[in-house]
Amino acid sequence: MSKSRENSILFSPIRIGSIELPNRFVRSATHEFMAEPDGTATDRLPRLFAILAEGEVGLIITGHAYVHPLGKASPGQTGIYDDRLGDALRPIPRAVHVYPTKIFLQIAHAGRQTKPRIAGGTPVSPSPVYDPSVKLKPRELTGSEIRGLISDFVAAARRAKAAGFDGIQLHMAHGYLLSSFISPHANRRTDEWGGSPENRARMALEIVGGIKEANGRDFPLIVKLNSADFLPTGLQVEDAIDVAQRLEAAGVDGIEVSGGMAESGRGSVWTGLRAEEDEGYFVGSAARIKAAVKVPVFGLGGNRTFAAMERFVAEGKVDLISMSRPFIREPFLVKKFREELIAKSDCISCNRCFNPRGISCAELRKAKA
Repeated sequence: MSKSRENSILFSPIRIGSIELPNRFVRSATHEFMAEPDGTATDRLPRLFAILAEGEVGLIITGHAYVHPLGKASPGQTGIYDDRLGDALRPIPRAVHVYPTKIFLQIAHAGRQTKPRIAGGTPVSPSPVYDPSVKLKPRELTGSEIRGLISDFVAAARRAKAAGFDGIQLHMAHGYLLSSFISPHANRRTDEWGGSPENRARMALEIVGGIKEANGRDFPLIVKLNSADFLPTGLQVEDAIDVAQRLEAAGVDGIEVSGGMAESGRGSVWTGLRAEEDEGYFVGSAARIKAAVKVPVFGLGGNRTFAAMERFVAEGKVDLISMSRPFIREPFLVKKFREELIAKSDCISCNRCFNPRGISCAELRKAKA
């Protein structure tokens, strides 16, 4: 065999709950813009994920699948709010499981970060706090509606397991509904769903408990967690640590650490390349969370250079490396890293890959034109 990096810690296996991943590379959830208007998955999705699996990505996390029609965030988004939509997802894990790669379905609700023309009604939130990013004031959820949404998340997780996915990721980041509940900026309730950190985390914790009961304790469940909202009155990393510990106690098997929300003007995918020493802009917060929990922690944020990623894991800051845009540019990135064909992703972080006709690298589109 030719010279390779196979002895690197990045190519060592790791367990997430009951399953083992072949390496530490994770395709972080990325909205693919590849579903029908009602959320039905198209045949473009299995092809997309099969290529990533062939490229040796250890774990694929799908783009956010909405658990209720009012939770749709964007056109072309995948839905999981009905059994027929779960059935339409079955070809995805079948295509991936030709390879050692595992695949989790991310489930989510847009909350206040959508518009009536997309969601089909007034967006909902823990509290009616105006959101300048979408220029509207959401409707406050009632207690009974919150209970209904908890059931919607659990039902979505059940459908994902039945469709053949290896696990679930619960989206609790980027200002979407569950992120809004744990945020003191967006959640100003005074009932059992607001106020104290415990109350603000209650909805997520009850969803975790419900999913574990429905799918079994051994079925992997991870979360994507905001480390900070980047708002003065929003979630701070100390709050995120508290939430992470509660989630672990509830049975969560792993935590991917991100940050930002639309309202802050500082989302999770920052434009522009960074020096190697500035890569992994959420890894510092992830390391603080990792020090407080025992489950695996995923580090992301502009990861581009193999040496930097290897250092993050070798130094114990995180357990896995998550990337999104580099895999749009080069789905065979992990294989190329392993074979020492490259030392750094060619992704330039321009964010023009988020194409409503389907994610694809703008630089490669331009080269083909």
